[in-house]
Amino acid sequence: MRILLAHTSLSGNTRDVAHAIRAHCEASAHAVTWVDVDTRTLAQDCPHVAGHHLYVLGSWSINAGRTPPEMKRFIADLVDAVGKPEHVAVFGTGETQWGEEHYCGAVRRIARFFDSPYPRLEIEQMPHGHRDAARIRAWTDHILTSVGTLHEDDQRHLAR
Repeated sequence: MRILLAHTSLSGNTRDVAHAIRAHCEASAHAVTWVDVDTRTLAQDCPHVAGHHLYVLGSWSINAGRTPPEMKRFIADLVDAVGKPEHVAVFGTGETQWGEEHYCGAVRRIARFFDSPYPRLEIEQMPHGHRDAARIRAWTDHILTSVGTLHEDDQRHLAR
């Protein structure tokens, strides 16, 4: 399966989660296109954006749970290129100290914008130890299995 994994990270926490997701996807023999939206654009890293089966987007949150401008730009570019993809999974990091209503607000906003059918992965601050590593693996497995099953069903349908 071809996966586009794009993320933005201020402190490196969301990037750490993205690296773990990427490693798990690649260990499961999936092709991952990596886009660090803080330094690169969709056009620079992914000229064939429409060829992906799954889009995995990761973000931290700014100003009362809002989406950072770099991720907003990436999302606008993605929608301009392919419309709203059907298979978008969203993850991110946040801090509950700023209020539960703002915690991982960007993750919730992005998932809502894309009408994502997948559960969100929200990590408090940075990924810590075995527990968060297990949550990241389980979330990634769930997303891969869900999309993989749908992809296989589409392939069988086309073969008929």
